[in-house]
Amino acid sequence: MSEDVTATVQMVVQKVVQKVADGVTLSEADWARLTGSRDLIALGMAADATRRRRHDDRVTFVQVLEASVDGDALETPIPPPTGEVRLIGCPESSAAAVAAVRKTVVRAGVVPVTGFALADLEDVAGHDRSRLRDMLGALREAGLAQLSEVSAEGLTDPDGALAALRDSGVQAARVTLGAATGDAALTLMHQVASWDGVGDVCRCLAPLPRAGSSPPSTGYADLRQVALARLLVDNIEFIQVDWSRYGPKLAQVALTFGVDDVDAVPVAGADDQGWRRSPGEEIRRNIIGAGFTAVPRDGRFEALDDSAGSHGYRTRES
Repeated sequence: MSEDVTATVQMVVQKVVQKVADGVTLSEADWARLTGSRDLIALGMAADATRRRRHDDRVTFVQVLEASVDGDALETPIPPPTGEVRLIGCPESSAAAVAAVRKTVVRAGVVPVTGFALADLEDVAGHDRSRLRDMLGALREAGLAQLSEVSAEGLTDPDGALAALRDSGVQAARVTLGAATGDAALTLMHQVASWDGVGDVCRCLAPLPRAGSSPPSTGYADLRQVALARLLVDNIEFIQVDWSRYGPKLAQVALTFGVDDVDAVPVAGADDQGWRRSPGEEIRRNIIGAGFTAVPRDGRFEALDDSAGSHGYRTRES
């Protein structure tokens, strides 16, 4: 690409980015200009500027301990670095889901308990909105801090789904795009950006595939998808990357392309090599190395007191 063409692309991107900064709704032409750009550097710089306007140099992260929804593998006591206990799996019934939350909340103590994909709960409720609202309300009463996921892929009634969350008082940690990549992911982003009030009940957008995609995505494609997510989806506060799935290298680079929250950092490494080599210390080093301030959080997105480092935090309010 010649220098003149590169400069023109950057100018076009900056004009659209200024609209984002000014709170102007992007037109279809604006979407086309951004999604048509292959200048990864220009997109990355614009996305980084956008995320810094929202969060300055802060990057939050959460260390997650997983527990099966139908198992009994949760250890007691919960290791100090744990910021979230996440129930994994699909419950057989509403009663089973509520029972799993109650049991896990008792064992987790002050650590927030999250879990369940909205799509799975819709199946359990027989796709009946009234039953879904009742189930969500029962889970909240049992102590569920947040729903784990709302997948935009395959969601046929987003307004109804968001209304069910809002009416039941339950927030979802993230909106995901399923296994979508490329144009399919951009189409889903466009839909999410049009959802009225989604940011009131969903904290993050996780734009990268949560499962294996075919064909597999590339580093270039992943970073471009992250940058476009931050630029185009301005009705959700955080853009998130999954540490356990994408690893420290891509997660660190993604921070400079618009990511401001890192999910699913393990509580402990595969080998016990001391706290200085623990996942908590590794994520701190990566965030600081990328030029940001590392802020541990819990499953309610509340900042944790990090004065003791990764070998012991507490909520700032405690």
